[in-house]
Amino acid sequence: MPVKRKHLGGLLLLTFISIICVAFSMTGNDDFDFARREILLRRIGHEILLQSGDSVSRVLPVKKIAKNEYQISFENAFTFQPESLVNTTQRLLAKDPLASDYVVNVLNCANASVAYGYAMSKNKKDDIVACIGRRQPIACYRINIKFKPTGIITAKNEYFLAALSFLALVGFIFLRLVKPRLILPESRHSGLFTLGSRSFDTETRKLMINGKTIDLTRTETRVLRIFTLSPNEAIERSRLQKEIWEDEGVIVGRSLDMFISKLRKKLELDPNIKIVVIRGKGYKLEISA
Repeated sequence: MPVKRKHLGGLLLLTFISIICVAFSMTGNDDFDFARREILLRRIGHEILLQSGDSVSRVLPVKKIAKNEYQISFENAFTFQPESLVNTTQRLLAKDPLASDYVVNVLNCANASVAYGYAMSKNKKDDIVACIGRRQPIACYRINIKFKPTGIITAKNEYFLAALSFLALVGFIFLRLVKPRLILPESRHSGLFTLGSRSFDTETRKLMINGKTIDLTRTETRVLRIFTLSPNEAIERSRLQKEIWEDEGVIVGRSLDMFISKLRKKLELDPNIKIVVIRGKGYKLEISA
């Protein structure tokens, strides 16, 4: 059963709406994931202060200083043990499924120099951690944590590209199946074609023009039907010969021009319809009104 145009149009529209919904859903999930990450970062700052013996001073609001980089600031100076910092970040960021790879730098507030730093990776052999036994002096520190832009961005791009590919495929099928053709309305079951105010019945082999009925031969009917299916389009001689005679296994021994000439005379009653010769190619049924 052929797929109807309205059904394909509905499918294409539904697909487009689905992609928009997925995009908005992913954006919403991204915002949620980022908000959850900021809470984890504040928790890291909180535990670092507790480990230094400070349970009173505040962890200042977490700042997003770059696309995938955050900064944890503190109200007062403190000291920290590198090993405890590494363990704390590992434990808490393990709760963030999108934070498998990141770099941590502890900066001095005074000159932004790096007091301590390390890198963690999903592949543990790529971890870079050093000097974990040296306790750092009391000072004003800021902690910058930079995440590798994988999970959120990569997954989003992959889903988006997949959705676009699917939409392109549906669109291609839609255009192929419903590509408009320049054919005149007809009832394929009755064999009745309408040419403006004229009509052509292939079953009774009759042509009605201006209230007059004209009888057609079987071959004339077949020729005119081919022209009627492709009005205002050039039809090659070879196609006419093949569809009229060769497909039935009959050797072409008659003159196609003879049948064209007979049809022209029968169409003379309507000046808006005529068969013209396309030099070097074939014929065309011209319908001007």
